[in-house]
Amino acid sequence: MSILSGVSSFFGLDIGTTAVRLVELKNTGQTKTLMKYAYVPVDIKLSQSDSKADQQKLASLIANLVNEANVDTKNVAVGLPSSRVFTTVADVDRLPENELGKAIMYQADSLIPTPPAESKIDWALIGDSPKDKTKCEILLSSVPNKFIEERLDLVESIGLNVVAFEPENLALPRALVPAGATLPQLVLDIGQTGTDLVISMGEAPRLTRFIPTGVEAIIRSAQQNLNIDDKQAQQFVYKFGVSKEKLEGQVYQAIISTVDLLVNEIDKSIKFFQTRYPDTKIERIIVTGGAATIPEFPLYLANKFGINVEIGNAWRNVAFAADRQNELLAISNQFSVAVGLAERSE
Repeated sequence: MSILSGVSSFFGLDIGTTAVRLVELKNTGQTKTLMKYAYVPVDIKLSQSDSKADQQKLASLIANLVNEANVDTKNVAVGLPSSRVFTTVADVDRLPENELGKAIMYQADSLIPTPPAESKIDWALIGDSPKDKTKCEILLSSVPNKFIEERLDLVESIGLNVVAFEPENLALPRALVPAGATLPQLVLDIGQTGTDLVISMGEAPRLTRFIPTGVEAIIRSAQQNLNIDDKQAQQFVYKFGVSKEKLEGQVYQAIISTVDLLVNEIDKSIKFFQTRYPDTKIERIIVTGGAATIPEFPLYLANKFGINVEIGNAWRNVAFAADRQNELLAISNQFSVAVGLAERSE
């Protein structure tokens, strides 16, 4: 969902559930250099609301952020929440590219959950199908026209020029996966209300899922099972996490069933991926988002799956002054989508 041709500069805008974030990078040869970044917290009720008044409040909040960040361009690549986007990998007949587009639109009814006439559909050719050598593999995304139009109105109402819309889960691996990685990488962005799961291989996402379990559900488990208030539950989860030793394992016992709900969904995704690509093995799990800082959570995943787990660094492919390292790493787990959007190819 891109109209990037001829655009020399733009910034990435992530309109998240609990914050709005922006990143502007400058192309300097092989690397991209950080120019500006900024964020502002947002009330969940505001970010999730479809009401006109709330949309206007959100627009003015974004306008203030853009002004304060003093970005050098009005062009913007905007993230689309994965909960609103359907993305799949599909096999289609091998055809010349100009005919392939028509064939995909013809088959769209059977590939996407919403009526094609009411959806914005975008696709990219990945390569040969791993299942059927007479077919090729495509990545297909669709999003309801109504949502795209509302988001476009919101962003254009503050004087910005949208050069691309991109599902958040497609922006994530661009920021987090090591350049040149050929083996499959599983990226987990565990946000407030849900989790984005992406398995990418050779620079192309091969499986994407939105799992409606996030940090909020884990905190709610602690709150209910330990009979404490929300604020205390947050403190306990971020202090003791999935440790069986700390606080006699009480927090562990309180949250583990919810953590395992998420782990079971990750397991299903890995198994589904392995059935489609039986000759490949996932090299690492990269964790970002709120749960990346829950003590022993990454270790719990590593033990469950027997796969190396690392905490994602959103700035891994970005150049910046050495004295900014601590400041940027402290917020890295919140900026993967915004950085990935800013790293799009022009």
